[in-house]
Amino acid sequence: MIRTDVVALTVIHGAAYRQKMPSGGSAVVILREDSSQPGLAIINKKNAEPVPSENTPKDLFPQEAFKEAIALTMGLPYRKQGKAKLKGMKFEAKPENGEPKEVLVVVDGKDYQAIVDKYTDKTGKLSYELLNKDMIRFANSSKVVRTMIEEQKQPKAIREYAVGTKFRTIAKNPEMTRAQVQKIVDLLDEVSPKGVLKEFNDEIRKKLKAAKGK
Repeated sequence: MIRTDVVALTVIHGAAYRQKMPSGGSAVVILREDSSQPGLAIINKKNAEPVPSENTPKDLFPQEAFKEAIALTMGLPYRKQGKAKLKGMKFEAKPENGEPKEVLVVVDGKDYQAIVDKYTDKTGKLSYELLNKDMIRFANSSKVVRTMIEEQKQPKAIREYAVGTKFRTIAKNPEMTRAQVQKIVDLLDEVSPKGVLKEFNDEIRKKLKAAKGK
C-alpha cells in the first residue's frame, strides 16, 4: 500500500506531499507536469521554514510554493520514497520495490483544511462526534436521503451522497469528485483507528431497517 497523500498548490501549477528523510527530519516534495525534476525542500526544525536542495531550480520551485506546500500538507501522512510524476494533476507513483504504479487522488489542501476546521472542537482537536452529529442532522433533514432510505438504497450510496454533499458545501467546492471526498474521509480516519463515520453508518442502517419494517 502506498500511503501517499498529495495536495494541489495555488502558487504554481503543481502538487506536493511530505516525505520522511533517511537522515531524519521532514521534507516537502513538489511535482510539476512540465518538469521531470521534482523540487525538494527540507523543513527547518527550528522555524519550520523550507530549505530547498541545491539542485532545485528556484524559477520552477519558488520559496512561496514550498511554504504553501508545508502549510497544506501539515498533519498528512508521509509518502514512501520511490519514483513519482504528475500527469494532468493526477499523481502516478511507483515505489522502489517495483510494484505496479498507482494513480492516486490529488486532494486540495484548502478543501481538507476547511473540513477539519468545521469539525474541530473547542479544545482544538478533530471531533468525530461533531462530524457524525452533523451528518445525522443532514440525513434527517434531506429529502433525497429520505427517498433513498424509502427505496432501500445501499448504505454506501446513502453515505456517499450525504458526505459528498456536506463536504462540497463546507469547502465551497461543488466540483469535488467522489474520489476526493473519499480521500478526505480516509485522511480524517488516520487520526484514530476507529471508523470516522461509525455513528453515521449505524444511523443509516437503523433508518433502513425501520423503513423496511413499515
